Amino acid sequence: MLRKLLILGICAGTSASLPIVCEVNPETFLRYADSWMNDQPADPTPVAAVPPRVTLPAQAPVEQLAGRKVRVAADARGHFTTEFKLNGRRVDAMVDTGATLVALNVSTARRIGIKLDASDFAYKVDTANGETRAARANIASLQIGRIFVENVDAVILDDAALNGTLIGMSFLQRLDKFQVENGSLLLVQ
Repeated sequence: MLRKLLILGICAGTSASLPIVCEVNPETFLRYADSWMNDQPADPTPVAAVPPRVTLPAQAPVEQLAGRKVRVAADARGHFTTEFKLNGRRVDAMVDTGATLVALNVSTARRIGIKLDASDFAYKVDTANGETRAARANIASLQIGRIFVENVDAVILDDAALNGTLIGMSFLQRLDKFQVENGSLLLVQ
């Protein structure tokens, strides 16, 4: 029985690591997979000769400070992108002090429980992608770390007009303080 569990564990570990290996070095993975499929010996080029592909994390780390304070590190582009909870659902979002309201696309709005009809898109808004129609909404709760704000005004845009989530001033102005210092954003409630 122990032998079967050990074999099962090895198989599970191997299958779980294959996507990681493929992502880190796809050329080497595909070369070896092709050799396995065609029963040919693998190319003897050493793995180190193929440069690995580097991927950056999708979000900057959040440092939880004492009390209701959070520090978000800037990402490689200098943006403050991290995970928030909107209506209890995890959403990757970027803090945007130039946005009047929190802005979501339709897909994210649905995922966090906001129901919309076509008639709700009654407002014209100017975005970086041009003019589009938008719907107003209310986010029951918006949270990052121990910072928790209820009833946050938001705007919902079509998926084509906005491919992410922006945390704008309708959230930030409800904090006691927000400021950029030493390459990170400090949020205080």
